[in-house]
Amino acid sequence: MKTRRLKIGFLMDPLPRIAIDKDTTFVFMLEAQSRGHEIFFIAAHDLSIDRTVPHAQLHPVSVQRRQGDHFTLGAPVRNRLDWLDVLFLRKDPPFDISFFFDTQIASLVERRRTLLINDPRGLREANEKLYALNFPELVPESLVTSDLSLLRSFLADVGGEMIVKPLDGAGGAGVLHVQRADRNLNALLELATAYGTRLTMAQRYLPEVRTGDKRIVVIDGEPRGAILRVPREDEHRSNLHVGGSAVASEITPRDREICARLAPRLKADGLVFVGLDVIGDFLTEVNVTSPTGVQEINALSGTHLQGEMLDWVERHAADLERDRS
Repeated sequence: MKTRRLKIGFLMDPLPRIAIDKDTTFVFMLEAQSRGHEIFFIAAHDLSIDRTVPHAQLHPVSVQRRQGDHFTLGAPVRNRLDWLDVLFLRKDPPFDISFFFDTQIASLVERRRTLLINDPRGLREANEKLYALNFPELVPESLVTSDLSLLRSFLADVGGEMIVKPLDGAGGAGVLHVQRADRNLNALLELATAYGTRLTMAQRYLPEVRTGDKRIVVIDGEPRGAILRVPREDEHRSNLHVGGSAVASEITPRDREICARLAPRLKADGLVFVGLDVIGDFLTEVNVTSPTGVQEINALSGTHLQGEMLDWVERHAADLERDRS
């Protein structure tokens, strides 16, 4: 049965800033457009509430894979958010107070009319560092604290080597590899905790990271593709934008075990499109705000993950329409 034409909004960062050969939201837009759906750009400051009803300034947009000339905006129109059939909430992290308020506005949308991906309540619940701690059997030894003495004790307990990272960081920003023998240890911990005033996460160092930090793209609880992000020789971080290399990777039985363990909670929280970070056998992060990796996985594995995502959207939009009729 032919899918009706949907109105799909994307609340996202400014279009001129996106890298069209890497950005996942961009290929979602391309895929939706190729299927004949209407697509709309929404900037973070374009949401409002009028008499308890959420509205947005909607910019009709067309996209093409031509860097520097990759989008054309039409004249904006102000309308109710539930005029849209689908709303992707895809602002790049970090999750800041502005995006927090955007999720609260989006939470007022009539759910029987509009699909929200990911659910704004789930976005607020799922800090990308802390959410993994809901699954203690899957994560490496971890500590969350602002206390420098606790961090030093933890470092000793895990063998003198650990990773320290901010709870609100993204893309590897602020991630430190610290070792007991380093004379800079105290200074690094002071930096990480802002002199004991800011919570930070410490995790046991996993040497398997040298062979790659795996990103697994999950759609509605199911693993759909993966890549390994391999750090440079002179860098401990594997993030692609700081020089990590993307290498093709299979989804292993352990990966499927991790995904199966997370799937019920992800579905309950409305987290449809998720990026899991796995090092060795351990889950390290659950990325929900604007997970990426689709274009790299497609290029290396011959997948078409944006098509799988839009298939899911079309099926569930049709379900909503049937439920209303």
